Amino acid sequence: MCGDLEDDDGDSKLEEILYARFVAHARALLANAPSAQEVPTDNSRYMEKLFTDALSRAVKDCEQAAADKRYERMIAQPVVFARLAGFLAAHMSLGEDPLRRVMEALMLGYSEAEALDRERRDYDHGDVSVRS
Repeated sequence: MCGDLEDDDGDSKLEEILYARFVAHARALLANAPSAQEVPTDNSRYMEKLFTDALSRAVKDCEQAAADKRYERMIAQPVVFARLAGFLAAHMSLGEDPLRRVMEALMLGYSEAEALDRERRDYDHGDVSVRS
């Protein structure tokens, strides 16, 4: 039983670190977000604004949860966004290769998080708690 308590404490500490990493990465990406309130006409800008709007909403939703539920809320969000991506992709022409486009975007998200980790290691020599 004693070991169970230690595992729970270790899990919650890891969850805190992972959540802090998410918030740090999100804030870094949102710092460069387009500020226009209107929907851009250029498709690339539109996609970037939609991404940052969704990310901003995801962070706000997590921050509004009780402190001990933020990680739980954060890890539920990719499932919702994956469902949405699948729903939208199901309406694309097969000639557009929807699965490939969605998978490429998923991998881009992973690489952005890794790049932000590398940047933090290069520039931030202090706070270790938000690194992976």
